[in-house]
This record gives sequence, structure tokens and C-alpha cells, in this order.
Amino acid sequence: MKQRGTNAFTLVELLIVMAVMAILAAIMLPALAGARGRARQAVCATGVRSLALANIGYAAENQDRFVIAAADLISENLRRWHGRRDSLDDPFEPRRGPLVRYLSDGLVKQCPQQVAFRHGEPWQWDFEDGCGGYGYNLTYLGSRLWTAAPLAQAYQGSAKAAQVAHPSDTLMFADAAMAKRDEAGPYYLEYSFVEPPLFLGPDGRPCPQSYASPSIHFRHGGRANLAWTDGHVDARTMTPFDEVNAYGVLSRDMCLGWFGPLDNRLFDLQ
Repeated sequence: MKQRGTNAFTLVELLIVMAVMAILAAIMLPALAGARGRARQAVCATGVRSLALANIGYAAENQDRFVIAAADLISENLRRWHGRRDSLDDPFEPRRGPLVRYLSDGLVKQCPQQVAFRHGEPWQWDFEDGCGGYGYNLTYLGSRLWTAAPLAQAYQGSAKAAQVAHPSDTLMFADAAMAKRDEAGPYYLEYSFVEPPLFLGPDGRPCPQSYASPSIHFRHGGRANLAWTDGHVDARTMTPFDEVNAYGVLSRDMCLGWFGPLDNRLFDLQ
């Protein structure tokens, strides 16, 4: 009598198939992760571009002046370009910000990269909470610190669009964060300004070798999204910088730094 054949796999065949599937998964997963990262960067680029366009629209309706970054920074400290708050321990409310009417849905978008920002009281943990992970060029566009005006007066003004000599080479917004440290180690908090490399002196000029704490966050695979004063957006990599910030954190370890030359030429109006 003839035996009927079977279509079942042997154990060895099953093991071979599983091994092939594991190899394919190992090959595909990094590619999928990279694709997700690129998608998040693209969404973030759209968000930072919307802020630049909102600010350009704001200037068009406000005597050519860009939005003020932090009018009461050295007094009440409750107003920002991205919102307002009622007390220092409250997060800023984006719907009360000056750019609301110039944004598509009245809100500052959150960067989709999901940075582990620390939130909640006390004030020192989240002194810029609500900015969405984006920073504004306070020093040159959102204030008049470059004019050597008295400090309180300088923070209550902003630059005019006509004063920007090279809009395509003057930074307006970028991915931003700040790094602090406690007994558990360094951590991120939201920060709503992109600091130029060099502090300004009393005369409004950059002080050589007097570095600020970097706040541009290269969170997208080592790149940061940048929005320029003419409205275009690109992404740049970080320039090597090996100093600790004002809070005792080595900024490069937190992907915080600057792009391009370590001077103020890509922030300055001239």
C-alpha cells in the first residue's frame, strides 16, 4: 500500500524560515526608525516655518516691527512671544500670545520629537514652559539689546524687518532647549530663545570669547531645524563646542550648541 505524502514543514525548515525573518527584521527596523525620524523632522520643520511666517505677518501689521520676545523679562516675567502666564509657577498659555492671530489654529505647535522636558513646579523647572520646544532670536530680532539701550527699555522693543540686511542669513526661530542639572543628573527644560554664541557688551557689540549657554537643540539625528528671517527653513549640524553652560552641563552631551561659525554673524542684523 502507498503512503499518502504530507505538506508539513520539518523542524529544520521552520528554524530556517524564522532565522530569515529575524535577519530581514534586523535589516528593516533601522530603516523604519530612520523614516519615522525623517517624518518627525519634516513635521517640526513645518512648525518652525509657521512661526517665522507668523512673525513676518505680525511685522507687516505692526509698523514693520517683529514680535517682542520678552517685554517684562526683568520685571514681572509673565509675557513671552509664545504666550502669557498669571504667575511664575504657571505654564505660559499659547492662546494669550501675540502671534495667535497669525498662526493657523492659534497655537504654537509642539515639536513631534517628544523631548523629555521637565514640567511642573517649581518655576526653576519650567521657566519657559509652553513654547513648544522652539526658540526665537531675542538678542537681535525680539529685543533692542544690540542698540546699547538701557536693559528694561531694550527688552520692550524689537527690530524692524527693514533693519535686517540679509534676511536669508539671519536666524529667526530654531529647535531649542536648555540643560540644567540636579542631584540626579542633567535634564532638559523648555527654552524659548535661541542664544547667539557671544554675549553683547554694554555698547551692543559681541564680546570675544564670552560664550552664552547654547540653546539650539540638534534633536533630529544630530540636526536642528532653523527658520530664517526671509521665511525659508533648513537643517544644520552642530559645530564642535566643548564648554559647560551656566548650569554646569557640558552642552554637547545634551545635543545643544551652535551651527556655523562661533560668532554672531548668523544672528546679527548686519
